[in-house]
Amino acid sequence: MNMIDKNELEQEILRLKKDKKIAILAHYYVDGEVQKIADLVGDSYFLSKKAIETPEETILFCGVKFMGESAKLLNPHKKVVMADDFADCPMAHMIDEEKILEVRNDNPDVAVVCYVNSTAEIKSLSDVCVTSSNAINVIRKLPNKTIFFIPDNQLGQFVASKIPEKKFIFHDGFCHVHTSIHLGELLVAKEKHPNAVVLTHPECKLDVIEQSDFVGSTSQILDYAKESKAKEFIICTEMGIFYELSLENPEKRFFSVGHRQFCPNMKRVTLEKVRNKLLNMEPQIQLDAQIMEAAVKPLTRMLELA
Repeated sequence: MNMIDKNELEQEILRLKKDKKIAILAHYYVDGEVQKIADLVGDSYFLSKKAIETPEETILFCGVKFMGESAKLLNPHKKVVMADDFADCPMAHMIDEEKILEVRNDNPDVAVVCYVNSTAEIKSLSDVCVTSSNAINVIRKLPNKTIFFIPDNQLGQFVASKIPEKKFIFHDGFCHVHTSIHLGELLVAKEKHPNAVVLTHPECKLDVIEQSDFVGSTSQILDYAKESKAKEFIICTEMGIFYELSLENPEKRFFSVGHRQFCPNMKRVTLEKVRNKLLNMEPQIQLDAQIMEAAVKPLTRMLELA
């Protein structure tokens, strides 16, 4: 697409969302050109809160399916539509009801702590949801001494290292993007950029985390980079964050670790798809009433504790 076409497409999107009173929410991992036209851009925690506060009764979500489901759970009377119907998070499907019931039966005192990167059905079987930015804070406040952290093993391991007083049961789920960031590649990047500060998402492997200067959620990484006096950074998370990093810090330089820091599901969302969805806004996110009633409770509890 040439620049003139892109500008025309942006203007059409801005006109459509204004005329139809539609709020566009976008995750940091979608393409920068989509983030540019969104009303709100953020990580899962931010968007979970802001979906409640948007005055518009219709939401177009630029991200993956579990995010749209969370927005619907917290806004049952609003119309929620995904910009791409097939953008999904593989990790969200790496846990099932059978495993949760098995752990509950073996551990009567367990709290099932569900990362928001999960389906509405899995949320409905959990005690509380967490994000990468609030997991440590929320779990510390739980009365339970035993925690079953689902579905992401690596985030669970990181959180457990910060809360040694509790017993953690881990699952084997993972984010393929963060798992693809390898220690060897990080060490090469550090040699190439010796003055760079390493900022890492806690979904990464522990050996990568151990070589990092700061570990935090997407929004926390953005805040750190903005406040830091350093001029160079190595970023260990999905590369969609580079748009906001560069926008907020034009005088600073940001480097990736390897070419695999790329989520194909997030990148399914394009300006063309956003425009096309604004024209018809179908299909809506539809969830079973019983699942919605059960799944909203751990999300609400998360917002209260966090």
